[in-house]
Amino acid sequence: MAIEHLLFGTIRFVAKRHPDLLDELDGSLDHLWDKAHGDDRDDEAVREVARRFLKSLRAER
Repeated sequence: MAIEHLLFGTIRFVAKRHPDLLDELDGSLDHLWDKAHGDDRDDEAVREVARRFLKSLRAER
């Protein structure tokens, strides 16, 4: 949780100065994947976590 808190705060800080950052990050989500193998792999679930993270950042604008 500490890492998420620091990352969230850092992205929020940078996005205030560079409003296009969140759009750039959103556009990169197709490149995310799950490092698990076999039936446990769920690339879309990993992308959904990132989408929620970005949605939270957008809500704070």
